[in-house]
Amino acid sequence: MASSLRGMLAKIIRKGTLDVIGADGQVQRFGDGSGTPITIHFFDERAEEEIYRDAQLKLGEVYMQGRMAFEKGDIYDLLALVKTNTLVADLTFPMIWRGLLRIAAARARGLLPVNHNRRNVAHHYDLSAKLFDLFLDEDWQYSCAYFNPPGISLEEAQLAKKRHIAAKLMPEPRQRVLEIGSGWGGMAIYLAETCGVDVSGITLSEEQLKVSRDRAAKRGLTDRVRFDLQDYRTMKAQSFGGPFDRIVSVGMFEHVGVANYRRFFRKVHELMDDDGVMILHSIGQPYPALYNNPFFEKYIFPGGYIPSLAEVLPDVEKSGLLVADCEILPMHYGHTLRHWRERFMARKEEAAKLYDEAFVRMWEFYLAGSEMAFTHEDFFIFQLQITKKRMSVPNNRDYIAGREEALKGKEASRAPLEKVLF
Repeated sequence: MASSLRGMLAKIIRKGTLDVIGADGQVQRFGDGSGTPITIHFFDERAEEEIYRDAQLKLGEVYMQGRMAFEKGDIYDLLALVKTNTLVADLTFPMIWRGLLRIAAARARGLLPVNHNRRNVAHHYDLSAKLFDLFLDEDWQYSCAYFNPPGISLEEAQLAKKRHIAAKLMPEPRQRVLEIGSGWGGMAIYLAETCGVDVSGITLSEEQLKVSRDRAAKRGLTDRVRFDLQDYRTMKAQSFGGPFDRIVSVGMFEHVGVANYRRFFRKVHELMDDDGVMILHSIGQPYPALYNNPFFEKYIFPGGYIPSLAEVLPDVEKSGLLVADCEILPMHYGHTLRHWRERFMARKEEAAKLYDEAFVRMWEFYLAGSEMAFTHEDFFIFQLQITKKRMSVPNNRDYIAGREEALKGKEASRAPLEKVLF
């Protein structure tokens, strides 16, 4: 049966092979017949029209609702095929006018504080800890791993990420470290055990707070590692014993919002000692986005925003801080997300018991869409090393490899990580 969606696909899909089975059972092929075929099956006619009118939101919703399924390939394959083929000239009128509406809405939201309360954080991070246990590594690292050398396991790559960040942070024994966005506690515990530092971790997730405190207690670290339910914006250095020697933030900056960047870095300046060092690890995109992906905004990360470096660096400078080093990791998160998606799908029945089948499809779409952003949209990870004084860090990068080797030796003496028991 002909539909507006079929017409759009005929225009977009030039290379590759996409077979579409309609609700009436009829099959239509798009593309040049090359590559591995992808076959999708729609179970109601309305689904095709909804996707045509608002593909950015409705493709994910229709899939989540079970109104389409894959007979060959999967959702990542479809997203990658569409992205590989789509040109600006392929934009339809519905895409254009909905995009304009979303630009206007995004600008209005940008005038408001993103994390005025904990709702946005709770929406994602206060999901059942059992869910994250299905696909994360043994240390519950929910951020990009560091696959160096290539081909190592997810567990090895997440350890390499912590080691790489610690090497650039350069903490010394008995120094005081602040972690902004402490997650389930893995980075704070690593720094305390390998570097001999005192760590204060802050989070807005009550679920993560409970898990991280429990983990620190089980490892006998409560005297050196503390976690608090705390908004960075209201922190006072004197309440935590004065300025911190080191500050680290991994995977939290994506929730700050463009309107709050200067406020964030001014707070960093306030909380950091004059000879201090900060490592900021964040997802980045190649240019400022006009608006967020509507599916992710609605279902996954409300209020989140992926920055470009052009949006971040001016506010670092205007806050009286210096960028001592900037490292770009282009494909490491793509590899990380592939591991997560494969692990999650291998245990999807357990995820469905925690929530339902619609949640499983929503989560699969989220992981696949995120992976596609790194493999096909030039997203990347950036790590900024930030100081107040230029000479607070060495004038070359040779020290990083040396510190990583020293940290490997200390890792060998750590007690084995234990999976959280529920």
